[in-house]
Amino acid sequence: MKFDLHIHSCLSPCASLEMSPSEIVAKAVAAGMGGIAITDHQSSRNAPAVAECARRAGIGCLCGLEVCTAEEVHTLCLFDTVDEAAAMTEWVYAALPKRVNDPDVFGDQPVVTWDDDIVDMEWRILAMACRKTIPDVSAKCHELGGLFIAAHVDRSTFSVFSQLGGISGAEGFDAVEFSRTADETFWREKVPGYAITRSSDAHNLDDVARVWTEAELDSFSVEGLKKAFASKATVVSPRLTRF
Repeated sequence: MKFDLHIHSCLSPCASLEMSPSEIVAKAVAAGMGGIAITDHQSSRNAPAVAECARRAGIGCLCGLEVCTAEEVHTLCLFDTVDEAAAMTEWVYAALPKRVNDPDVFGDQPVVTWDDDIVDMEWRILAMACRKTIPDVSAKCHELGGLFIAAHVDRSTFSVFSQLGGISGAEGFDAVEFSRTADETFWREKVPGYAITRSSDAHNLDDVARVWTEAELDSFSVEGLKKAFASKATVVSPRLTRF
């Protein structure tokens, strides 16, 4: 099965407003994905809509969020259910700065239904880091039954390497993610012992499923991915030469 574990919807302030649940799922289906994960910045409020679109389209969907930790490291927290992701979101919300988002500065943050109606505008600033450290986020994610992945470890900003110089092994990551352009051979040497994923980190429709991870899974679920990660059985798509 091919899957893309890092996709942003229109809720993320840096994502295109065209990233509606129905359009995301349609692009993933057209690209041959068997599963996707929705991972907006600091929030899972559009996960119910994406999950419903995925159900209607017959593909798997994990509900998640991309948490920016106190160290300004981006991490992925992935869950089987909307409720688990919502609980993680509320925990992260409590650790965000209590400031109102300015759309003119940071971007719009619409919460939408599966058929693309806007039902709310998230008022919190999702573009900012929360006060929780990597170990804090790891512990909470696992407590709720989720997977914890180090996002785009090869990036020069907002990665565990850019912020902390590398991975110590004590962070609790279940896997690490390479970006679209990461040189797999080079970066595998820097993360020995970890299962590897490659995801699109799509903020625009054209980027959904441009790259992917592939594995034989019992099911597209947290448990299914845990087994694949434990056996290092993931295969990643070729890198892109341009971002």
